[in-house]
Amino acid sequence: MAGLSRRLVLAGLGASLAGRLAAAQSARQPFPAWVESFRAPARAKGISDAVYDRVMGGVTPDTSVYARDSAQPEFREQLWQYLNRRISEWRIRTGIAAYKANARLLKKLEGDFGVAPDILLGLWGMESAFGELVTDPDHMKPVFNSLAALAWGEERRRRYWETELINALAIVQRGWGTPQAMLGSWAGAMGHTQWMPEVWLNLGIDYDGDGRVSPYEVGDALAGTSRYLLKRGSYQRGIPWGFEVSLTGVPAKLADERTTRPVEAWGGLGVKPAGGGRFSHPKAVARLWAPVGADGPAFLLTKNFYAVKSYNPSMNYALAVCHLGDRVLGGAPFVTPFPGGERPLTLAEVQEVQKRLTAAGFDTGGTDGRVGNMTMQAVRDFQQKAGIAPADGYAGLEVLQALRGR
Repeated sequence: MAGLSRRLVLAGLGASLAGRLAAAQSARQPFPAWVESFRAPARAKGISDAVYDRVMGGVTPDTSVYARDSAQPEFREQLWQYLNRRISEWRIRTGIAAYKANARLLKKLEGDFGVAPDILLGLWGMESAFGELVTDPDHMKPVFNSLAALAWGEERRRRYWETELINALAIVQRGWGTPQAMLGSWAGAMGHTQWMPEVWLNLGIDYDGDGRVSPYEVGDALAGTSRYLLKRGSYQRGIPWGFEVSLTGVPAKLADERTTRPVEAWGGLGVKPAGGGRFSHPKAVARLWAPVGADGPAFLLTKNFYAVKSYNPSMNYALAVCHLGDRVLGGAPFVTPFPGGERPLTLAEVQEVQKRLTAAGFDTGGTDGRVGNMTMQAVRDFQQKAGIAPADGYAGLEVLQALRGR
């Protein structure tokens, strides 16, 4: 999105969203009248009447988008929980299979763009679980129904949503997508690496040479995301995202600084690779980050970590992407444990939790070992019923033991 992080819209809709949007929508003109009035700004941006009628004539506004954010259960995850859930055995296994099936493609992408396979795998895994969610009806809905509802009734960012709706219309006009096939999140993010329409239009690449750009094609999606990292994240070829480090004997104040130094200069201050050895890229410029303090894992972060962060403005997200990519390619868990943390459940244990919850009347939406929002809600409902505090929705060892003891 020009001038905005592609995910800023997802972070900005607050808890009072549903009521405010409903009020705004009810004060506006009826949807059919709004559709006709919106024809003029669409036409001014080059959208033909034929395309406009074809698309907007079939739109039913998905007003559930107004409540979608605030209606989702509020899960307050600690960082170790956030990482355990997203870098699960299920996701690592799925990622390994995706890597084996696309190793040649990833090597070619690295040659063309310089973006390392671990970063692309991490983003692909975080955004769509390596394609598992691309057309999943529980996660992806018709984009035009969502964007039209937001452009019609969301007052606070109405101009943004109107622009993205016109961008989506432009995609259809270019012949890159159809209204029926354009499925995405409630906010309109689409495909394997979840592009908003603006990203599709401006950074998409026809990498497979079929004459159209599509985030639903793995090659196009990963190529466009590579371009995104280069253009908007200033990704630098040939350096890793960072290193886990040991801060033993290092002054605590160093981890609170925002200073960047060459890795070898950090080494001169006592920062060492976690687990021993030497740093592989001593000249790379990095910042020191200790997300939970000196007693937990700490990292030297290069500019490529922040390139990943340009995709979603969350340090936790970027760390999960980077670590997931490492794990898929055979990397080890972090050397230093998180204070108060615990190991993630195995795939078999997660499936056991899901099966036991389902048998107890808590719907997990499946028993495949992937922890999504339905499983988290089921866990939280069980925690509340069982008196487990905090009822945070985290499927961990305490929940597993409580279910076994029922």
